[in-house]
Amino acid sequence: MRKVLLISFLLLTLSSQAQTAYLINDSVAVFYPAGYDAKQHLPSPIFLRELTPTQPLPPDWQLSPTFSVKDSQHIAAFNVGDADLYGCGEVYGNLRHNGESVGLWNKDNGLYMAEDGHRLYQSHPWVLGVRKDGTAFGLIADNTWKSRITADTTVTFASEGPAFRVVVIKRSSPEAVLRELARLTGKMELPPLWSLGYQQSRFSYTPESRAIEVGKTFRDRKIPCEVIWMDINYMDGFRIFTFSPQEIKDPAKFNDTMHRMNYKMVYMIDPGVKKDSSYFVYRQGTLRDCWVKDSIGQPFVGKVWPGDCVFPDFTRPEVRTWWGGLYKSFMATGIDGIWNDMNEPSVFNGPDGSMPQNNIHGGGDGLLSGPHLRYHNVFGYYMVKATREGILQAHPDKRPFVLSRSNFLGGQRYAATWTGDNESSETHMRMSIPMTLNMGLSGQPVNGPDIGGFAHDCNAELLAQWTAIGVYFPFVRNHCSCEEVPQEPYAFGLKTEKVCRTAINRRYRLLPYYYTLAQEAAQTGLPIMRPLFLTNPKDTTLRSEQQAFTVGRDLLVVPHWAVSPALPAGDWKSFRFEEKDDGYQADLRLRPGAALPIANLYQNTSEYNTDSLTIIVNPDAQGVARGRLYEDEGDGFGYKNGDYALYDIKVESTGHRVSVSLNKVEGRRLQKRRWLRLAFINKHKLHYTKWQNSDSFTVNY
Repeated sequence: MRKVLLISFLLLTLSSQAQTAYLINDSVAVFYPAGYDAKQHLPSPIFLRELTPTQPLPPDWQLSPTFSVKDSQHIAAFNVGDADLYGCGEVYGNLRHNGESVGLWNKDNGLYMAEDGHRLYQSHPWVLGVRKDGTAFGLIADNTWKSRITADTTVTFASEGPAFRVVVIKRSSPEAVLRELARLTGKMELPPLWSLGYQQSRFSYTPESRAIEVGKTFRDRKIPCEVIWMDINYMDGFRIFTFSPQEIKDPAKFNDTMHRMNYKMVYMIDPGVKKDSSYFVYRQGTLRDCWVKDSIGQPFVGKVWPGDCVFPDFTRPEVRTWWGGLYKSFMATGIDGIWNDMNEPSVFNGPDGSMPQNNIHGGGDGLLSGPHLRYHNVFGYYMVKATREGILQAHPDKRPFVLSRSNFLGGQRYAATWTGDNESSETHMRMSIPMTLNMGLSGQPVNGPDIGGFAHDCNAELLAQWTAIGVYFPFVRNHCSCEEVPQEPYAFGLKTEKVCRTAINRRYRLLPYYYTLAQEAAQTGLPIMRPLFLTNPKDTTLRSEQQAFTVGRDLLVVPHWAVSPALPAGDWKSFRFEEKDDGYQADLRLRPGAALPIANLYQNTSEYNTDSLTIIVNPDAQGVARGRLYEDEGDGFGYKNGDYALYDIKVESTGHRVSVSLNKVEGRRLQKRRWLRLAFINKHKLHYTKWQNSDSFTVNY
C-alpha cells in the first residue's frame, strides 16, 4: 500500500493541476499546490530526508492552506484565528509576532535599521502557533526563493518564486511541535564544551601582541574566559586563509601562546575571494571554475573588504569539497573554530547590498542550475555546510565549532549563530532576549547577541547590565567594532569589572547544567533558552513575556531591570550565589521539584571537572527534587560510541532527613566516585550541607 501511495504521489506532483495532500507522520501533513514543480525546490535544504507520504489526509483534518497567485507571487495562506504566533527565525522586535510581516531575503542589516529589523541576516520560513488551550501547530514553507511571512489571524507565505509546498505540524503542546520540527529538519550536533564558556572578541585584536595582552589581562584579573576571536584584520589585505605578516608574524607560534594560557582561538573566514592573480585561493578557484556567474555566464565580481571579489558557488558539491579542503593547512596553525561572516552574501556595491537576483548558481547533487533569486537565502547555509565538512576533515577527532551570521531553516545542523551587528543601547540589550528566544523556537538552540553591542560606544552601566543578563544566553560573546571604545569587562573601571566577573563566574558554575541542556538539545531539538509560556502553555498571561525566561526547564532568569514580569505560577525559589546583591545580577529562581547541578569555580574549561558538585534543590510538595547530569570528554566523538554518562539526580526529604542519589541511566562511561553536597534555598541564600564522598547518601538537615 505504501509503495502504491508513493508512486501515486510522484505522478501527481509531476502532472496534477489540483491541490494534493498527504500525511507524512502522525498529525504531520504536506500540501502541494496545483502546478508544483519539484525541480524548482528539491532536494530541500530544510528536511533531513525527502518527505514520504504514509497515508491520505484524513477528511476531518483542519488547518489546511489556501494556495493562490497574486501580483506574480505564489501564496500559501492559513486561517489560524486568535493563536499566538512565534518563531519566524531572526527578527528584531517582540516575542509575539501577531500583526507583523517578516522578509525572507537575507540582508546585511547593520543596527537592524532597514525594515525595522524585520529582514535580517537569516531566513526561516517557519511559524509556531499556540492556541488559547495550549495546543500548538507549526507551519513550514519549503521554499528558498525570495519570500515574506505575514503573521496575523491569517498566516501568509508569499513567494516571488514558483509554487511551493507547505508542511503542517499539529501537536498537543508547543514543546511537542518543536520536537517534531527537529525530527524533520535535524538537530544540532553536540558542541564542544568550551563553546559554552564566556568568549571575548573585537573587530579586531591585532597585532598579535594586543590579543596576547587581552588574554593575560583576563587571567591576571581572574575573569573566566574561554575564547579569543580573530576578526578580519589578521588577514593579509583581507585575503581569506592568509595571515598578515605585520599583524601575526608566526600564526602557529601565536596560537600556541594563546593555547598555553588555556584559550581556544576562533578565526573569521568570509566568502568574498579577492580577485588577484597572485593569490592562491583565487587561482585555485578560477582553475576549477568555482565562482558564481553573472547573467551572461561570467564570474560575478562585487566589492567587499578586499576590494573586487568573486564568490564560491556553494550550491555545487565540487566547490564545497574544494572550499572545505582549504581549511586543512589553515587549521593546522592551531585554530580551534571558524567564524563565517558576510555570507548573506553581503556585497557592498550590489543591489540591496548583495548579488543581482539574476546571477546564476550551478547546482548539483539534484539541485538544478538556477538564479540567485532561488539560492540567495541558502548561500550562507551551503557555505557553513562546506565549512563544517572541511573542519571535520582537518580535525577528525574534534567536534567542529562554526559560527555563522547567515543561515536558513535546518542550518542548525552545521553552525551556531549570533544576531549580527547590533547597537550598544539599552533597547537592543532588552530586545536581544526575544530575538534569542525566537531563534530557539525556530530550531536554532545555540545563538545569542554581541554582548555590549557591536556598534556605537558602550559605557560602564550598559556593559554591566548586559553582561549580567548575557551570561545566560546559549552563546556568550562580548564583541564590538574597532571604531568604538573597548568594552572588555575590565574596560570601564573596577565597579563594572566586578559586576561582570560576578556574572561570568555564575556562568561557569552553571556549566554542568548548560552542558546537560546542550546534550538534550542535540537529542531533542528543544531550545536551551526558553520563553516562559513553555512552562505552562495554558497560562495565557505568559504568552507575551519577554523580559524573563527560563534556561531549560528548571532555572528561571529575571533581569534586575525587569518591570512587573509575568512569571509562572508555583514556588519558584529565588537564590543567588553571592552573599550580597550588587544591584545588577539577575534574579535566579529554581523550579519546584528541581535539582540543579553546579560546579566549583574555574577560569576556563581546561580546568573544568565534576569531581565535586553542589546540587541546589527546591523540593516539591512531596519533598522530592529531580534533575539530570550529562558528562563526557567535552570534545571528540567518543560519546557517539557510548563513552558518556547520563545521571538521574534524585533528592528526597522526610522531616529533617534528606537523601540524595546520582544514578547512571545511560552510557558506558564508568560512574566515578565524587564529592557531593546539597544546597537548600532560604531567603535567597544557599545553605549547604557537608561534603560527602559518595554519589548516594543521607544527611540530617
